[in-house]
Amino acid sequence: MSSTELQIVRKSATLRLLVEDKLRSAIATGRFKPGQRLIERELCELTGVGRTSIREALRQLEAEGLVTTIPHRGPSVSTISLDEARQLYSVRALLEGHAGREFAKRRVPEDLRDLGLAVKHFVQAAKSDDRAELIKAKTEFYSALMRGGGNMFVEQMLTTMHNRITLLRLTSMTSKGRLKNSVAEIKAIHDAIREGDPDRAEASCVKHIEEAAKVALRVLASTEADATVDA
Repeated sequence: MSSTELQIVRKSATLRLLVEDKLRSAIATGRFKPGQRLIERELCELTGVGRTSIREALRQLEAEGLVTTIPHRGPSVSTISLDEARQLYSVRALLEGHAGREFAKRRVPEDLRDLGLAVKHFVQAAKSDDRAELIKAKTEFYSALMRGGGNMFVEQMLTTMHNRITLLRLTSMTSKGRLKNSVAEIKAIHDAIREGDPDRAEASCVKHIEEAAKVALRVLASTEADATVDA
């Protein structure tokens, strides 16, 4: 194998990642809604890039569970059923509870600093009406929480789950009264970890997920019921 075969085209890779981020953000913020078709030509016009970059980005988002390709119809934003959501939230509570417990035990200074900064960012974002910033801040918090737990396998599993939950996260956070409670729950997680209390950290993480699940599942159940009536 020659050295040229291992060379990386930086510009192409960077462009692909930028396109992925833009499309991922559009899905997370509700710009592209569950079930909506993602037509290549329209995406090219919206992003200003070629079809190759769009196709590569869509393949990555499909691997993350955000996009589903239907034969003879093409890609569309994935939907999530009520039963799937219940299962995701249930397992997520277990894994994030574990991450919080381990974080409180380890308390690596750099990780604590990152968690604190992520909490501040989320609190600031909650005061604004910027949905994209709110999702970004919440993602930063979860990333810091997972890193602080120190288990790469838990981090990998949670990352996959978060990609799926993204389809419901905005619905949960923007429901009446939920954002205020979410801020309080995030702060409670941070305080328990900072103070080195594993039991409280785990319980706070589990409570946060359970409360988010209540709202998201209620909205999803209502949506499915409306769809049944319309049918």
